[in-house]
Amino acid sequence: MSIKKYVPNAITMGNMLSGCIAVVFAVNDRLELAAIFVALGIFFDFFDGFFARILNASSEVGLQLDSLADMVTSGVVPGVVMYQLLEDASGIPWDAQLAEQHFHLGYIGFAITLASGYRLAKFNVDDRQTNSFIGLPTPANTLFILSLPLILMFEEYAFTKAVLTNPYVLIAITALSCFMLNAELPLFALKFKSWGVAENKVRYFFILSSILLLVFFKFLGVPLLIILYIVLSLFFREKSSRNVI
Repeated sequence: MSIKKYVPNAITMGNMLSGCIAVVFAVNDRLELAAIFVALGIFFDFFDGFFARILNASSEVGLQLDSLADMVTSGVVPGVVMYQLLEDASGIPWDAQLAEQHFHLGYIGFAITLASGYRLAKFNVDDRQTNSFIGLPTPANTLFILSLPLILMFEEYAFTKAVLTNPYVLIAITALSCFMLNAELPLFALKFKSWGVAENKVRYFFILSSILLLVFFKFLGVPLLIILYIVLSLFFREKSSRNVI
């Protein structure tokens, strides 16, 4: 029995482990460390399918395992992060909320976790999403959510800090996140089946543009690259016999 069949699943388990560690940091309000392990998990998630294809080791177990790992890294973690952001924005200390039985505004953030779980479940049974996505992929949504505390921590723009500490803005972002995850919106997949330029020109353009955005705008570049991803998808819809929009 060839060991190569276990390689993709091992990479997927790396995603799940990274997500578990990120959860611990997020619960303890160490959101910058949570972001690092989420990024590591998304790195694993990017390559598990690629190695499954080149090693001819795709399996139904691998498909289900991939979604379970994504549920941790790109479902639970962003929900906890939004919970922390909303709690901080509420201005009521956590111990005071318990003592005075205040409503935890942060609970609203877990709507992202629920929407992510629903999106992942739909993905597993939707044969339209073989070569592209319908709705914002959970890793992309997670990068967007995780960028918010990083902007607050490391950027010096007073306007963005004021916006991202406003509970109404955070609730609106949560609602938009949930909508985009499950919207009937066709988006190209970033995973490569080959490295040819002609068939991957949109992907290469997006990667190059993303690097430039991150270099010039740092953490503010993350929301911008998510917007770029959506805009490019609308202009360059990939046609597939198994993806009828």
